[in-house]
Order: sequence, then structure tokens, then C-alpha cells
Amino acid sequence: MNQPDLEQARRRADKLSAILEVAKAMAAAHSLDALLPLILREAARVVEADRCSLFIVDRQRNELWSRVAQGAKQEIRVPLGQGLAGSVGQTGEVVNLRDAYDDPRFQRDWDAKTNYRTRSVLCVPMRDTRGDITGVIQALNAESGDFDDEDVELLMALGGQAAQAIENAMLHEEINRLFEGFVQASVMAIESRDPTTAGHSSRVAALTVSLAQATEQSSGEHRDLRFSTEQIQEIRYASLLHDFGKIGVREPVLVKAEKLYPHELEVLKQRFELARKDRQLASWARRLDAVRLRGEREFDSIEQEENERLARELAELDGALEFVLQSNRPTVLAQGGFERLTGISELAFNDSRDRPQMLLSPAEVQVLSIPRGSLSATERKEIESHVTHTFRFLSQIPWTRTLRRVPEIAYAHHEKLDGKGYPRAVPGPQIPVQARMMAISDIYDALTASDRPYKKAVPHELALDILKKESEGGQLDRELFRIFVEAEVPKRALKTR
Repeated sequence: MNQPDLEQARRRADKLSAILEVAKAMAAAHSLDALLPLILREAARVVEADRCSLFIVDRQRNELWSRVAQGAKQEIRVPLGQGLAGSVGQTGEVVNLRDAYDDPRFQRDWDAKTNYRTRSVLCVPMRDTRGDITGVIQALNAESGDFDDEDVELLMALGGQAAQAIENAMLHEEINRLFEGFVQASVMAIESRDPTTAGHSSRVAALTVSLAQATEQSSGEHRDLRFSTEQIQEIRYASLLHDFGKIGVREPVLVKAEKLYPHELEVLKQRFELARKDRQLASWARRLDAVRLRGEREFDSIEQEENERLARELAELDGALEFVLQSNRPTVLAQGGFERLTGISELAFNDSRDRPQMLLSPAEVQVLSIPRGSLSATERKEIESHVTHTFRFLSQIPWTRTLRRVPEIAYAHHEKLDGKGYPRAVPGPQIPVQARMMAISDIYDALTASDRPYKKAVPHELALDILKKESEGGQLDRELFRIFVEAEVPKRALKTR
């Protein structure tokens, strides 16, 4: 074999090797945004062209479209059958021109728009494994002046590989869109049960993702933490779905705004109204007895005495009711001072049958004395069960390999480093760092959210103070909280605080 033939064989072997290498790269690319530029770059290299364009068939619109074309800055759409690419996309026949301007199908206005002079053109169809045309690869301006049969063969081979890779990437994107839709629908289902917390899941996801990204610039104990794109998506999904188990909690408990349920509070208020009426009737009875005993000439004095006594008794009832209403409102921080409720419970009144009734029952005193929040111990256990419900639900989903830890991360977002969290009370080393991040984000949003009927929004600085106390108390990750503050995660993630 002479030297020119040997050189040509070597070049062909190099090009075939390049096609094999790019086939491997294309098989690993799941994103069209990453895949399409790769195909164009390698296609131009294999056939030694100045630039390439790639068009994908859109059967619904009977068009070719391209989101990447060398020399173009925006998406291109071409009707099937129109122009060189449209013709190849429709007929499947290869077009190989030495000078594009000699073919009437070539649209010269594109050259004018891009300030480019197209000469040689090689346009080949891309076919999938079934032989269907899925797109077109177009190479422009061969370095040697024109494209030969070997270039046609190589570009067709590359086009076949590209067609399969594009089909896989598009299927991957469709699956991602499907799963994203499922996650968003699940979030809507959660928030439809409790409209007052609408937006909570999305805000927690934004905060947690932002905190995860901020750890990469940290110089502390988490400085070696690095999250891939897939791991960030895993964190995002776990955060979006962390409260899904609330769908299994009774709605009255889920949306309980005060310590007493509305119907319980209404019964209590009516009891106080009956007590007021009882005090008034008792006062008139005493007036009548006093007149009989002391005579009508003492009427004015009796009237004054009873008015003063009745005013004191009614003021006592009104003050007691005001304290009860105040006690009924939940607080963010634990509070005491409910001892007065015991004294109020000892106040009695007579019903319509002159039977003595207590103003407050022991059960009401117990509920009104809840030091923090609005839930009794039993109700809190029911609310806390949502984490277990979440884990059971998420564990039923066949997660991909890159998302397999979503259930585990969501399961631990209410655990504490001191082992006093729920539902499993696991110690700090067993809590995934992603769940530690979510714990900070979840508490911050719960404190600062302005859409909760049972509490006012806590200012940003006070929320940070509360989180700081919990981190210094060994409940939250102190280093992650430091990053949360120094990286201004709420400001970066929510752009409103």
C-alpha cells in the first residue's frame, strides 16, 4: 500500500474511532441541551466541515426544528418539504451539493441574515432503529471543497447513532416532565388539605436547595460537601414532598388554629353568658328579699348596693372570659402563667334548673394550659405521624438510582441532633446532612410565614434568634445554621426577605 493510500486509511480509521467515541458520549448524555452541541461538534469534525446544523422532526406540526445550529442564535423551524433540510426530512434522500446556490431548494436569505456564504452542502437523514426519519444533519462547506462518498457514509453512521441518542434524551426529558408534574400535583394535594400553608413546600425546597449550594463555598466542617445536579434534584424533591403525609392527618387537627376547636369555644362562651344571666337573676332576687326585709324606704340604698355588687360580679366574669380567650391563642415560644385557669374553673353558676355548673371543665383547663402551639399531646402525636405517613408513601415510589434517598431524607427532617426529635428519635450521626438542611429551612419558614391563622409571622431576625438557640442547644446543625445566616439563604432563595 502506497503512502497516500496508507494515509487515507489512517484518516478513515481515525474518523471511525471518533464516531465510536462520540457514540459513547452520546449514550451518556441525557439532556438535549448537552447532547445536540456535542453531535454538531463531532459531525463537523468527522466530515471536516466548517459548520453543521441538526434538525429534529416535529410530527405534530409537520416541521423540522432546531434549537442549535452553528451560526444561529435562536430556534429555527422549517416546514417539511421546504428547503434542503425540509426536503431531506420528507423524502429521506441524501443531498450532496458542490455549490448550494445551484439548487433552487436552497434558501439564500439565511446566508444574508447570518453574513455567511454557503457553498458545499451535505444533508443526510437521521433514522431510528425502526428506519423512521427522526431528523436531519446538515454539514456546510467542506474543507476540501466538496463532500465525497466517504463523508456521506460517515455522516449517515453518525446520524444513526445521533437519532438513537436524541430519542433516548427526549424520552428522558419526557419522563422528567412527567415526574415533575407528579411531584407538583402531590404538592397541590397536600396544600389543598391545608390551604393556610400554601407555598410552604415550595419555599422549604428553595431554602434547602440554596443552603445545599451555599455549603460548597463553606470553609467549615462541611467544606468538602459537594452535590451533583442529580443530588440537588434529590434534595428538591425530598423537600417538596416532606409534608405529603399530612394527607393522612384528620383535617380538624391539621388546620387547628387555636387550642379549643371553634365549636368548643362557642359552648364555653355560651356558658359564660349563662353565668352572666345567673348573676343578674340572683341580683334581682336579692333586691326583692332586701326590700321585703328592710322596707321600701331603703329601696335606693338597696339598688345602689346591688348595682355595685352586680358590676363587680359581671366584671369578674368578663375578666375571666378575656383571660380564657387570651389563653386560647397559641404562642410560638413556650409560655406559662396559666395558673389562674384553675381559679376560674372553680367559679360556678346555676342553670335553669338551679343545678350548679362549673365555668371550665378539667379537660378545658388542661387544653388551655398548653404552653406552646395549639395542639394537645394526643393531637401533636397525630400531627407528628405525618412524617411516617410521608416515608411510607415515598417508599412506594420506584425512584431512580439518583433519587433513591428521597424517602430517607424526608423521613428525617424532624429529627434533632440531640436525639429528641421525631418520629424515631435517632441520634445526630444517623441524620442525613440533607435532612439537617431541610430542618433549618422548615423551621425558618414555619416561623416567618405570614399565612398561618394560628400565629403572626415572626420577623426574620427573631426567627434567626430562635434557630440560633436551637443550634446552640444541640438540636440543629450549628455549622449549617452559620452558613444559612452568612450566605443569606432566605434572601437568595426567596428574594423577599
